[in-house]
Amino acid sequence: MKKTMILAVTAMLMTPVAAMAERDGATLYNTKCMACHMTGAAGAPLFGNAEQWGPRAAKGIDALLVSATNGLNAMPPKGTCMDCTESELKGAIQYMLDNSK
Repeated sequence: MKKTMILAVTAMLMTPVAAMAERDGATLYNTKCMACHMTGAAGAPLFGNAEQWGPRAAKGIDALLVSATNGLNAMPPKGTCMDCTESELKGAIQYMLDNSK
């Protein structure tokens, strides 16, 4: 029992704190998505551009999540955010949609 407890505590302490806390949409956008969505790099829809986001928004958040997860056109899977969870990606997409109306 003592060995199990020591192993569990050791594993918990070795896990980075950032990996334990979910990032919100704004944080994820500002740290992972902004490079392309602020500049339009490789055809990325521009943050805040209702004309570019409108047709995407019409597809619905679940379809956009599939595209973001798998990659689309020049965007690589997860936009290179390999440590992003599904809910974090969804939050970032929603953040971009909400700010592009």
